[in-house]
Amino acid sequence: QVQLLESGGGLVQAGGSLRLSCVASERTFSTYTIQWFRQAPGKEREFVASFTWKSSNTVYADSVKGRFTISRDNAENTVSLQMISLKPEDTAVYYCAAKHDIFSYKYWGQGTQVTVSS
Repeated sequence: QVQLLESGGGLVQAGGSLRLSCVASERTFSTYTIQWFRQAPGKEREFVASFTWKSSNTVYADSVKGRFTISRDNAENTVSLQMISLKPEDTAVYYCAAKHDIFSYKYWGQGTQVTVSS
């Protein structure tokens, strides 16, 4: 059983930046793909970005390409989402998820709030 904890959310002005982190209770993410999702009030949860630890492969939603960067931290159980040029439409609760590359087990964090003001 993997526990995930997101952090780094907050309130920023449009055009600002934030860095979110996802930390796992497991020792390493080496056999996982880490995904970030977000959900705004009244909207469906949407995919934001993913990082596959073994290959360093990244995938981004069109809405965040060129502005968000997902990457590994020095710690093997930590993945970050660097967000720049933030827009009000980026406002949402951001969730991280860990999906096992082989067995498709998937775990979710509790989310962290990101609010971008105009």
